[in-house]
Amino acid sequence: MPLPSPASRKPIHTRRIEVKGYERDDGLWDIEAHLVDTKAVPHSRRHGGQDRKPGEPVHDMWLRLTIDLDMVVHDVEAATDTGPYPICGDITVNFKRLVGLKIGPGWRKEIRARVGGIEGCTHMVELLGPLGTTAFQATGRAREARNAGKPLTKKPYQIGSCHVYKEDSPAVKERWPQWAAKT
Repeated sequence: MPLPSPASRKPIHTRRIEVKGYERDDGLWDIEAHLVDTKAVPHSRRHGGQDRKPGEPVHDMWLRLTIDLDMVVHDVEAATDTGPYPICGDITVNFKRLVGLKIGPGWRKEIRARVGGIEGCTHMVELLGPLGTTAFQATGRAREARNAGKPLTKKPYQIGSCHVYKEDSPAVKERWPQWAAKT
């Protein structure tokens, strides 16, 4: 269902984010994000920045995490094709600091510690949230297949993460009956 009709308005800014997951032939997984910001109006920058015509990217950035099925980061590639300032892409090398991290509890906190603030790029750091979510979604079936037949010894991370997965929901009762709230 689309949103209700809006008030009269004109477009100003568009941010497109696309995140994809890939299974590699070597048993690892690539999770790749692409962010593009454009303006519908001319955009001028001061202090050495570059002016942009309507539709020209203000930001055009890429980020790739290579992970295993335990959600551990093996490699990171970051690239800035376009940024508002000539030095925007200089910080991409810092994203290698994420190698060795595990996507899961504490992921966002550790991101901020390693590449937050002046150690990174606001836009690339923002991409790491959807990259983490996509990593779980892309690898989910493979992790389930790997763990098939093994007893479930800890509560699945999904339980309590949204209203569909509240402990007494039909989804939890069907998928993880041993973890469902008894009603």
